[in-house]
Amino acid sequence: MGNGPGGDFQEFYQANYGRVVAMVAAVLGNRQEAEDVAQEAFARAYARWWTIRDYAHPDAWVRRVALRLATDSGRRMRRAVRLVTRLSAARREPAGATEDVFALSPLGRALMRVPSSQRQVLVLHYLLDLSVDAIARDYGLATGTVKSRLVAGRRRLEHELAECAKAVQDHRDGQGARRRVGWRVHRPRRGW
Repeated sequence: MGNGPGGDFQEFYQANYGRVVAMVAAVLGNRQEAEDVAQEAFARAYARWWTIRDYAHPDAWVRRVALRLATDSGRRMRRAVRLVTRLSAARREPAGATEDVFALSPLGRALMRVPSSQRQVLVLHYLLDLSVDAIARDYGLATGTVKSRLVAGRRRLEHELAECAKAVQDHRDGQGARRRVGWRVHRPRRGW
């Protein structure tokens, strides 16, 4: 890589930072929190760079640390949400003030309903384009475990997306029925 340990790490950081942030954002559903988690993971990598740089896949080490930090962050966020819900009135920030576009999309909402272990494997496989074998190797899982989490995660995601589509259709049908009812109220039926 570059000249000296700082140059090596800087190149490594620039080559991998965006992918790590995208992975964590997909897992957490919050880009700002994902950036914090990625920064912490890279800070830990920098502190151990003399050892990590000789690994066959130092990027896998950073991804693994980032996913562990994301899990911890997710727990903290859920506790904070419960606490804020208890303490605050129905005060809400303007739409989009703190949420990420991904979190607001139907895919993002559905992905957040998939269990964390399955969601992580889905993100690694489909977003980062890692093979089943690479995920198993990098995260110390059996290949069969990765495959079963992928299958279960896809099923759950499919179910959640179908529920979302059904809710949208029910909402549209409800609006249409209100419009038709309103039309009938204003215009009498013939033959009555």
